[in-house]
Amino acid sequence: MAQLVSLPEVERLSTSVIRILGGNPGKFTLQGTNTYLIGRGSQRILIDTGEGKPTWATNLQSVLSEEKATVQQALLTHWHGDHVNGVQDLLKICPQAQVFKHQPDDGQTDIQDGQVFRVEGATLTAFHTPGHTVDHMAFVLQEEDALFTGDNVLGHGTAVFEDLKVYLSSLHRMRDRVGGQGYPGHGPVIEKATSRISEYIQHRQKREDEILQVLRYGKLETDDGEASPERGRGWTPLELVKVIYRDVPESLHLPASHGVIQVLNKLEDDGRTVHDSVSGQWRLGNEKSAL
Repeated sequence: MAQLVSLPEVERLSTSVIRILGGNPGKFTLQGTNTYLIGRGSQRILIDTGEGKPTWATNLQSVLSEEKATVQQALLTHWHGDHVNGVQDLLKICPQAQVFKHQPDDGQTDIQDGQVFRVEGATLTAFHTPGHTVDHMAFVLQEEDALFTGDNVLGHGTAVFEDLKVYLSSLHRMRDRVGGQGYPGHGPVIEKATSRISEYIQHRQKREDEILQVLRYGKLETDDGEASPERGRGWTPLELVKVIYRDVPESLHLPASHGVIQVLNKLEDDGRTVHDSVSGQWRLGNEKSAL
């Protein structure tokens, strides 16, 4: 948290985009969940609703009053509570607002891939980008050639995901979609979305390579010295984390292990690793098990 740049609770980012923080800073939410009020006229679009903190509702109401505007449509990027739990607060402020979400809950309307939403000064095109969650949606702001990336791509650090193969496929779809900025679900504005998404793809490949190195040699390629005596043995995800993420605080090792498991599952699908369900250990697929 100490490394994060400070973000105002409310900030106008462009003539058509105002960011309102969710009032929920934390280890995984960074400065807080970003919600975005979009458009220029009396009818606006809202992307995400925070997690239900009173400060968010107060700030939203204040901004709408200053802008002499109301929310016509709320678009939810995905189902996580820090993005959807403010829906009821929104509906108290703007009872007429229509709430859209891919795989909608009761009282919500489905978002279709390619669906277009328009208000004065803003045209948003939705596209399905599963990975972080199965229902995840991103939105292109056509007037700015910009991309609302949701939680697939963040303004700081890397994102978690449910399925690595699906996530990578979505990142490739997102990478060349726009030439301008990225407006993420957490963290500051991304100056060039394409570059950041390319970095994410490269980062995922690097993690895959590192896991293969530890499984093969018992250490990372960058480590000095001879091959590790632990070369070729089976490894649990947490043991891999302690080698690959050794410079990361131990409090983050468990969440990091979830990402490692996703990589291992992908490698197993590719025929490159095998998993022993009894011991919980993983090893290279082309090496004989010594368990």
